[in-house]
Amino acid sequence: MFAIVRLFVAVDLEYPDPLREFASRLKGTGLRVKLVEPENFHVTLRFIGEVGGEAVATIEGGLREACRGLGPFEVSLRGLGAFPRPERARVLWVAVEGKEIYELARRVNEALDGLGVPGDKKEFVAHATIARVKERPNRSALDLFEEWRGREFGRQRVSEVKLKRSTLTPRGPIYEDLVVVQLR
Repeated sequence: MFAIVRLFVAVDLEYPDPLREFASRLKGTGLRVKLVEPENFHVTLRFIGEVGGEAVATIEGGLREACRGLGPFEVSLRGLGAFPRPERARVLWVAVEGKEIYELARRVNEALDGLGVPGDKKEFVAHATIARVKERPNRSALDLFEEWRGREFGRQRVSEVKLKRSTLTPRGPIYEDLVVVQLR
């Protein structure tokens, strides 16, 4: 019998220094937030959720097929956003721009849908989470968000797609790479 695993497909990113400054200043506003650990900074291409461990091989095949013929590409990190909106933010994020990231997400989702792999059906918005907000944002936090909203945070190269296991703990999620597909 296979164990149940919580999975998602992602592209890892490096946590840029300007975002470290924003995160530090955000904490300084007194807003209760849980910052994403820099080693967990990523773009989720597809959240799969809980499945039996036997699904990993099927998902790996789908990822390899989806990535076939795609080479490495660059994305820009530009602008901040909030879900659902800044005044009621639950999640603060940085936008990830580039047509290739959208094409990659489309191919991954199409391949996994074709294999019957479960997944979130929300429209893909390329972003990387910075923080989870624990209370309604205060004026100081909203002012900081507006000040930084249009900033550029640099470009990064994307050369791998990963299937990750997420283990939820009281201290935050622990991510483990189960499959790494190189873009060539």
